Amino acid sequence: MIKKVVIAAAGQGTRMLELSSNKSKHLINVKNRPFLAYLMDNLVLAGYTDIILVVGFKKELMDEFRRVYLENSKNRDLKIKIIDQYEILGPKEKEYGTVCPVKCVKNIIGDEGFIYVFGDNLFSVIDLKSMNIDDEFCYIAGIEQDHPEKYGVLIKDGNDFLERIIEKPKEFVGNLVNAGLYKFTSEVFNKISEIKKSSRGEYEITDVISLLAKEKKVKIKEIKDCWHDFGNPDDVKKLEKFLYENNTRE
Repeated sequence: MIKKVVIAAAGQGTRMLELSSNKSKHLINVKNRPFLAYLMDNLVLAGYTDIILVVGFKKELMDEFRRVYLENSKNRDLKIKIIDQYEILGPKEKEYGTVCPVKCVKNIIGDEGFIYVFGDNLFSVIDLKSMNIDDEFCYIAGIEQDHPEKYGVLIKDGNDFLERIIEKPKEFVGNLVNAGLYKFTSEVFNKISEIKKSSRGEYEITDVISLLAKEKKVKIKEIKDCWHDFGNPDDVKKLEKFLYENNTRE
């Protein structure tokens, strides 16, 4: 049974414009609560009680979020640890990308399997539970999209194994895309040193996954319920509507 979750929440989220001028996008309020609180709620309800928040921008606000969330939580087993990415790896100008939060938790995770999720994505309890697969494989969550050309498309290699990821394909190759939710074994740490900066100048977790996929160590798990990305100002109203319709508490 996997208990540990690593949440990537170091960035500011500049696409949120003035909403993230004085706090990271993860802490922007939706229905009077920070967005991150809803992701945390679902993780805890899914049975994950050992949560590691990898933060950076306005760390002090994340510290306060942690304090308040723990104070209000009814789950006495819940542990939330804050890790400062910029303190460990230096400022984002030096080293940045989706692999960095994983790199920061190597000594904490050790040989355990863990869930990795971006702090600006919301998944259902059902789908978060479905990633709790304590075996020798890594898993990447996929979801079908009408416009897969905007995402990294997952190519299967039979028996739900991942063959490769094609980023923003110019031609149609499939509509199952990377949803940004992963289950990793400790083998993920062994591949980090083998990747180089991407064309964006960042270290990408998908490059690590691609190396593992070549060794038949990555399987695809399809999202059955929902996936909400929280990246643009319009997403605030979209998410409020979704939460009201689903009777999510304030």
